[in-house]
Amino acid sequence: MTPSYTITGIPTPLIRQGDDIAAILIASLRETPAAQFHEGDILVVAETAVSTAEGRIIRLDSIIPTKEALELGRKYSMDPSLVQCILEESDEIVGGITGFLLCMKHGTLLPNAGVDASNAPPGCVTPLPSDPDSSALILKRRIKQETGADVGVIVADSRTHAMRVGCSGVAIGCAGIPSVLDARGRNDLFGRPLVVTRQALADNLASAAEVVMGEADERIPAALVRGLGIPVTDATGIESISAEDCLFMGLLEKNIR
Repeated sequence: MTPSYTITGIPTPLIRQGDDIAAILIASLRETPAAQFHEGDILVVAETAVSTAEGRIIRLDSIIPTKEALELGRKYSMDPSLVQCILEESDEIVGGITGFLLCMKHGTLLPNAGVDASNAPPGCVTPLPSDPDSSALILKRRIKQETGADVGVIVADSRTHAMRVGCSGVAIGCAGIPSVLDARGRNDLFGRPLVVTRQALADNLASAAEVVMGEADERIPAALVRGLGIPVTDATGIESISAEDCLFMGLLEKNIR
């Protein structure tokens, strides 16, 4: 019998700097059909809400751009103050197009190092949480402490994909469930063993949750996934690979050389 699962959006008041996001989510969940946290639930939370609650809000008028930021701002038609913020958040600048820099951060490629003006106060931007895995783990522990339910937690962002229009969800922090399920060794429909397939569990759940959370003024910064039957463990972290093992980065570096 196919398992039955649900994804429930959790509307909240506007999240502000310093808010107790765990308490807000627990209280807000009571107003939804899900009612309360159950053992084995998976909570997906938008990174902007987490960053805001953690005080990761930067006023652009407080930033003094460096020479590098001014040059990149001219080259890519960007606000130098925004560029400076991106530089400080990035591990490496890979390249860019008009309005965006492609950056390496936390072992992955992403536009503008995740620095985002969407859903930030006017004149401000919100970088990613400084340690998304830690943010997920803190939420997991608070929910366990307050409700008794052991849940998985995913901190989600939205990303574009190469050669595709639109954004989808991606996990940037994870606690309580594995970020990847290894399907290697299982057979396909014709009995052939899978050799390379690994299911991006956390990313897939982040994308599914984004459908009900939205990207604009919905005020639904979190979603609850229930009924998947995935055991909650002490696992934390997002699995990534080195740039040399990545098809896209490997080709990019080859073309640059």
